[in-house]
Amino acid sequence: MNRKIRIVQYGTGKMSIYTMRYAIEKGAEIVGAIDVNPDIIGKDVGEVIGLGKTGVLVSSAENAKELLTSLKPDACIVTTMSLLNDLENPLMMCAELGINAITTCEEAFYSFNSNPVLTEKVNQLAKKNDCTIAGSGYQDIFWGSLVSDLAASTHKITKIKGSSWYNVEEYGIALAKAHGAGLTIEEFNKEIASADAISDEDRNTLINSGSFLPSYMWNVNGWLCKKLGLTVKTQTQRCVPQTHTEDIDSSTLGMTIKSGMATGMSAVVTTETEEGITLETECVGKVYSSEEFDINEWTVMGEPETTLVIKRPSTVELTCATVVNRIPDLINARSGFIATCEMDELKYRPKSLEKYVNELPII
Repeated sequence: MNRKIRIVQYGTGKMSIYTMRYAIEKGAEIVGAIDVNPDIIGKDVGEVIGLGKTGVLVSSAENAKELLTSLKPDACIVTTMSLLNDLENPLMMCAELGINAITTCEEAFYSFNSNPVLTEKVNQLAKKNDCTIAGSGYQDIFWGSLVSDLAASTHKITKIKGSSWYNVEEYGIALAKAHGAGLTIEEFNKEIASADAISDEDRNTLINSGSFLPSYMWNVNGWLCKKLGLTVKTQTQRCVPQTHTEDIDSSTLGMTIKSGMATGMSAVVTTETEEGITLETECVGKVYSSEEFDINEWTVMGEPETTLVIKRPSTVELTCATVVNRIPDLINARSGFIATCEMDELKYRPKSLEKYVNELPII
């Protein structure tokens, strides 16, 4: 390619500090940025990422369509929300304008099994306008291809078990409360756990209406089954309160969580497959005690049994590097809403990103 890949950043919060810098350092060009925060709108993106003036200013989301239409970037990186419904506007906008988009939205990693109607809506529009929409991030490797690679080296699998921990203190009060941190166990069961105490029929109704709230592993299990060629028979999730034997101070909640109260929750997803392999995965989000830390652990059970443990992963940086390294795959992929398990294996990009793209349009 004889020109740089042109990128628009949608959402200029914590994640964008890394996605924009990483993209620039990988030879791409940030040609625009979009946000809803009035304190950020009008700032030079160089101020956001600490690289000095670039001449590219952050635009208001109210003007996103006009900006994207005029710039016609090769890709849009969307780093805003975790649920597909919350991203309907930017993803549909990109699909309508024929702009490739990749997002850190956890549900978009494999939203086919949690919000199929909206996923298909985006898919059809992206196909019509010859662009690709995809979800990627930390899970693409650490809950995805690392696990499928372990599986590929196993003779016979009976069960895949995964667990990933994160400290809700680092993500704000809304997330902490959504995980039930600071509730009594009785309050947790009533306000949090009860949402998943439903029949399969009721769950399917919610899924088909776009009202289901998937935990992060719900979509990961779907991705893994697709990648491994497994046929899902049943899938359920439940939220389990986490507690600690001693009191823990939470600066985010502004309170002391007493011993025995919920410090957060584990969202456990269990998938049974036609092939007889069970997937049991969990995300543990809670207020950490002084001795706790992020951990990612997976065990492939069978012959042989293998366990992979990663302690203290730099989740934000790993998420952003994965997204940037995925951009050539995004551009090269077929049109539509595509899960990354259907793309080429993710690779490290030692050269400028455009070197890995089959073709870029002339501008």
